[in-house]
Amino acid sequence: MNSLKTALLLGALTGLLILIGGYFGGQQGMVIAFVFAMVMNLGSYWFSDKIVLRMYRGQEVTEQEAPELYRIVQDLSMKAGLPMPKVYIVPSETPNAFATGRNEKHAVVAVTEGILKMLNRDELEGVLSHELTHIKNKDILIGAIAATIAGAITMLAHMAQWAAIFGGSRGSDEEGGGGGGIGLIFMAILSPIAAMIIQMAISRSREYLADDGGAMVSGKPYGLASALEKLARGSVAIPMDANPSTAHIFTVSPLSGRSFMTLFSTHPPIEERIARLRQMKIK
Repeated sequence: MNSLKTALLLGALTGLLILIGGYFGGQQGMVIAFVFAMVMNLGSYWFSDKIVLRMYRGQEVTEQEAPELYRIVQDLSMKAGLPMPKVYIVPSETPNAFATGRNEKHAVVAVTEGILKMLNRDELEGVLSHELTHIKNKDILIGAIAATIAGAITMLAHMAQWAAIFGGSRGSDEEGGGGGGIGLIFMAILSPIAAMIIQMAISRSREYLADDGGAMVSGKPYGLASALEKLARGSVAIPMDANPSTAHIFTVSPLSGRSFMTLFSTHPPIEERIARLRQMKIK
């Protein structure tokens, strides 16, 4: 169901881009905006592991340096049918984890020092299985595609703002001014908001899929459910100084204490995630 939802949401995002591009810039304007957005997001996607790890001062660890953590990741990777990713530890007391990397062969799993202190083995396996599922499901790529389309929509909206300032638009030429003005207002204000809402909904649907896949890989949905409870409390008690642009990669949102609108959240409500996991039965 969540895979279908992701496809439908990506379709809606693409449809919004075509609608807005066709209205304001025609095919040429839409292509130009899409290419600019793709170039910007391609660099972020290709170097995602280096950018994020440098941002949070992650340090790679070997099996000799972190034997238990390394062996857990190794065992779960085999169960998930994935190559062994690089393992990093982030020097933060906030309990959290994330996965990054452009594909399975260039993947990274990172955990904070706080999560290693807070979770027991079953809980840690649940979290790491969740992150490995993100890698298996190619969620970094899907996120990059969504960000590219949303970025193109935002660029077209900025073009519409300039057109409104200088009094020109295709709509105003063809409709005599009234419809064009309303169209420009829609594109300049509402379309970026709509694109952001759809992009966040895609992120939330991928989190549900990662929860389901993580529970299957570890075989312990209760472990992940218990971990999510602890991580949610820990993120509030020890907030992380996280960049909002990276919030979607973490197991639980590091911005949960500051979030006030569910529509713009990168993660589903933690209570819903926990309830779904506790209802799961693994054969």
